[in-house]
Amino acid sequence: MNPYKILITGTSRGIGFNAAIALAKAGHTVFATMRNPAKSPALAEHATSENLPIHISAMDVDSDESVSSCIHAIYEKYGEIDVLINNAGIEKHGSVEELSMDDFKAVMETNYFGVLRCMKAVIPKMRAAKKGCIINIASVAGKIANPPLAPYCASKFALEAVTEAMAAELKPFNIRTYIVEPGIIDTDMAHDISDSNKSIYPHVHRFAGMFLATLQNPASPNIVSDAIVELIEGDSETLRHPVGPDSLPFLEWRASMTDEEWIQWNSLEDEEWFDYVLNTFGLDARAALGITSVKSV
Repeated sequence: MNPYKILITGTSRGIGFNAAIALAKAGHTVFATMRNPAKSPALAEHATSENLPIHISAMDVDSDESVSSCIHAIYEKYGEIDVLINNAGIEKHGSVEELSMDDFKAVMETNYFGVLRCMKAVIPKMRAAKKGCIINIASVAGKIANPPLAPYCASKFALEAVTEAMAAELKPFNIRTYIVEPGIIDTDMAHDISDSNKSIYPHVHRFAGMFLATLQNPASPNIVSDAIVELIEGDSETLRHPVGPDSLPFLEWRASMTDEEWIQWNSLEDEEWFDYVLNTFGLDARAALGITSVKSV
């Protein structure tokens, strides 16, 4: 297998950080991008200490100019980009009523429009060369819409839709397209979600409890990195790839319900909801929040 030249967004931490290292160790040349490399030196230090082929660039996926100039510079210096991994993402959680319009716009700008910017910058050359691979890191939240993650879910639903449509466009040009759908992975983002905040809606604190309970037995970002390496080096024709111990179970659980049953489950009183999560998933979200009864919330 010939080594690939791979561009990854959002490599300052989490899945992007781990994927950059895993791919470089596998012998590929990695163009690792992040908004501000000076504020996140860990990847550069790791690459230097292990002499890994990782080249770090500043790129803000929210900016047309930043994406265009960064990717143009990579083409100018290295000639081609064989693989694009769209990993950069942000999250805002809370009720639809209480979150601001700016919150919704910020998440969509990074998680959806940011991906579009990067894809549109590489597709013409991939199409002309009749080869390439695009991997978009979505989430089970791209198939399951639940409070209090409305902005994040909306952005990932949109990402899933555009990727599915684009996959059909690019297949005749021998460009492989994949959607990776992680479950709850041990990243800073997952821990941020687990930080409960005050809300008039119960979903915020109890969902935080479910994340905290899950993170007591954390799934490493390496699980996602390994899946990415396998996709790049393999020849899978499958579009969607759930990754992590809870990803497929969550997706199958949601698929087993009607929309009305799903809405009803999310609208349960706290006591019933906590008991359901404990009995169904073995996750003691109530205990994870440090409460002994719903009345103490």
